[in-house]
Amino acid sequence: MTKSIEIPCIKIDQPIGQFYVGVISHSDLLKICFVDQRELNSELDDFIGIQRQLSRSRVRKIEEYVRNVDATFPTSIIISIRDANCSWDGRRRTLKIHESKATKFDDIAKILDGQHRVEGLKVLDPSDTFELNVTIFVEVDVATQANIFATVNLAQTKVNRSLVYDLFSYERVRSPQKSCHEIVVALNNSKSSPFHDRIKRLGVATPGVENETLTQAAFVESLMNFVSKKPTEDRNSFLRKLRLQGPTLEELQALPFRGLWLAAKEDDIARILFNYFSAVVQKWPNSWQNVKRKGNVLPKTNGFKALMRFLKPVYLDIVGDNFGEIPSTIKFAKYLSPVTLRDKDFNVETFPPGTSGESILYKELMRSVFK
Repeated sequence: MTKSIEIPCIKIDQPIGQFYVGVISHSDLLKICFVDQRELNSELDDFIGIQRQLSRSRVRKIEEYVRNVDATFPTSIIISIRDANCSWDGRRRTLKIHESKATKFDDIAKILDGQHRVEGLKVLDPSDTFELNVTIFVEVDVATQANIFATVNLAQTKVNRSLVYDLFSYERVRSPQKSCHEIVVALNNSKSSPFHDRIKRLGVATPGVENETLTQAAFVESLMNFVSKKPTEDRNSFLRKLRLQGPTLEELQALPFRGLWLAAKEDDIARILFNYFSAVVQKWPNSWQNVKRKGNVLPKTNGFKALMRFLKPVYLDIVGDNFGEIPSTIKFAKYLSPVTLRDKDFNVETFPPGTSGESILYKELMRSVFK
């Protein structure tokens, strides 16, 4: 018996030609699509000159995302089907997709855009409800397929991560992402804060503000390492109105601010950061304030990330089992006092750009304080 599915569709005419836009369940889409590297050396991939290899890290993120309570893929999966594998019923506005002698059912649809989303959907149970809008091109030649692929993919502008975190402010429920965003905004807005007007809220410089050296994304992602190992799961728990269990001592060793976050004490977390970086300003006032000095790494991403990594062992050593304590600037300053680095040492020759410079600075701080 010939395998087939039937989906509701509308026919669309555009300069490129006719195509269909329909609704299909994720389970049916998975039955007809293939997502592998069999076409790595195909005519299409040679034509557009790129390798369409799956990114496993990206697939894992999508697998995590599709389990969200409010997961959505509002944009189309774009596929190409041979004319022999489909038939259009204009009266009923349905497209019947079926196997043929030349094409098996699981090899009908070539994915032109959306292969990572399709691969990520495989973690769902076939009985789960997750419908998708799908754009279907029928019997298009290789050149047209390449044009579609290039138009959709190569011309896309990647969304700025800082903008993504800024949008969490509109969420109705608590989440690590939203809390960390709010802490960062508070530190950026406070005139007495070491970070006053230092943070690029949307990842790009604010007109009229000259001292922005950090992106919101860099700050939020560093801070989330103190709050949550699985921010998406925590957010889902709040969406489902589940009660999160208090952290164990072992969890607090890895996530020192998690107890404060679960208790909705974001102000206390902000105060800890305020005091710690105030001690940094006291230790290296010229480097922290002179953001325009060429090669000065301390107030920029490398220096900031190293200091945030160093904060964790310092905080743990200060508070012992008294998690939630807010150490004073004086206490933090005592831990920085053995560090022999001077203002002029914070340069790209000593601490190169990228993760290597961050790692060198972190190790130097640890060596100086925790011999």
